[in-house]
Amino acid sequence: MILITGATGHLGKSVVDQLLTKTTPNKIAILARDAEKAKDFKAKGIDVRIGDFDNSNSLNEALKGIEKVLLISGVDPVNRLQQHKNVIDAAKLNGVKLIAYTSVTMENFSNSDNQFLMGSHFLTEDYIKESGLAFTFFRNNLYTDTILMFAGENPFETGITLPTAKGKVGFALRREIGEAIANDLLSNYNENKIYEITGSEAYSYADVASELSKLSGKTVTYTELESEDYKGILEKAGVPEHFIQVFTAFAADIKNNQHSKVTSDLEILLGRKPINFSSALKELYKL
Repeated sequence: MILITGATGHLGKSVVDQLLTKTTPNKIAILARDAEKAKDFKAKGIDVRIGDFDNSNSLNEALKGIEKVLLISGVDPVNRLQQHKNVIDAAKLNGVKLIAYTSVTMENFSNSDNQFLMGSHFLTEDYIKESGLAFTFFRNNLYTDTILMFAGENPFETGITLPTAKGKVGFALRREIGEAIANDLLSNYNENKIYEITGSEAYSYADVASELSKLSGKTVTYTELESEDYKGILEKAGVPEHFIQVFTAFAADIKNNQHSKVTSDLEILLGRKPINFSSALKELYKL
């Protein structure tokens, strides 16, 4: 049986949806803190295990009889490393055969402006390796879906204003990453395998503006900002300080091509070419 953590989130739900197209519900379990939020999964015949990343006893119970665990990285930037360790410890205690983890791909983490947020990914990888469990790491590039956050939901009227310069990103659509992960979870173990999950090409936000212009027939501009000016805009918009730090750190890493990596791993796991960038933007912006 395969257990998915974070199944009520976007990526987790995508993985579960894809698993359901390829195997029977009785071979899938999910970890949930709230049974009410997981009722749709239960209605589909999926085994809902109640557990909390912060409660080791609940995790030990939830992982009984599980063969593989997909640990989708937690959303708590302060506590998630310890939360991940709790899941890994429970997996080891219960004799889980393989743990898969959704990590991040970067060109050079040591030079990242986003070390606080990203560091726990690589520390989690290290802890999994030290545990002796067989593992698969899905090092995901930035989702194409994040363009909606950074470029805005209506760039056709506002344009795109960011401090990302000519930096490029190997964007990959989240639902296709979910499909790729599901495919691999159902394959043979592929013990101690690391995938770098990216799109087929890398694009800058100027490229995003250009492509959206072509798709919409409207002129979408890209305006380069200094980082401090970007912070000022976010502050005036009432964005909380924590999120301002996150957005500016991501923007700085994009500017410095930390997320420009492109590999063929997504295509290999999908068994086909990923959706092209133009079609992905069309899907996201409903054009």
